[in-house]
Amino acid sequence: MHPAPSVIIFTTLSGLGFGLLAFLCLGYPSMSGLVSFIFFAIGFALAIGGLLSSTFHLGHPERAIKAFSQWKSSWLSREAWLSLFALVLSGIYALGRIFLDIELTIVGLLSAFFCIATVFATSMIYAQLKTVPRWNSRMTPIVFLIFSIAGGALLAGQISVALPLLALSGVIQVVSWIFGDKAFAQSGTNLATATGLTVNPSEVRSFEAPHTGTNYLLKEFVYKVGRKHSGKLRIMGSILAFGMPIIFLSLPFSHFIATLAFITHIIGMFIIRWLFFAEAEHVVGLYYGKR
Repeated sequence: MHPAPSVIIFTTLSGLGFGLLAFLCLGYPSMSGLVSFIFFAIGFALAIGGLLSSTFHLGHPERAIKAFSQWKSSWLSREAWLSLFALVLSGIYALGRIFLDIELTIVGLLSAFFCIATVFATSMIYAQLKTVPRWNSRMTPIVFLIFSIAGGALLAGQISVALPLLALSGVIQVVSWIFGDKAFAQSGTNLATATGLTVNPSEVRSFEAPHTGTNYLLKEFVYKVGRKHSGKLRIMGSILAFGMPIIFLSLPFSHFIATLAFITHIIGMFIIRWLFFAEAEHVVGLYYGKR
């Protein structure tokens, strides 16, 4: 699929933001006053900024409010409601920590739950799509969740938690790539099943393209990354997102080192998330001989 910058920013930043807010609302790190304000400000900026960026991919951003009306059937709508609950509860918990120096434990637990649930709902927007076999897998929500929690631990300064989670994230991402590369072939979808001409499937082939010009489907859903470039980007993204932060966090702690760890992590995450969309093989490409 076409890797639109808005959805890459949305899925990356919101995951980090809600992961950080989850740790903060669980009391990690323990703080109050100005320091607490700064941490919560970063968490809200990432979460809200990510959510707002997603509206730029809509044909009519002014209609984004309608997303709240389809919660019974739409994971996008569920994500909207869950994020609202998460942000409101996190705000209440933050006010108690910053201005009153009190810890609203129940509110914090509920907030952390809704933060993680929001990330899960985001992942299910993609995992539910049978038209994209690479995404239509249990690995998709696992990847989204582990990235959010690991990134949240990193931002919250929970080094002892972040180190193993970053290593685990790297392993899970590699496993996701391995299974994802086989997903389209294993789905059993081909030109015969796509057209319904399954009597003699081996004889079904595309005579010529449906039209001579481009269209929305080709722009949004038919995008190919060269295998050579894909391999390089996977290695680069893994090193930056997981390898370098682990090395930095293994050194004697300093704020400069922690900042480097976060910067390399987020750059690597942007690369990996770009690949998440760019490598997605939508079945509509079969009609254009692209699969």
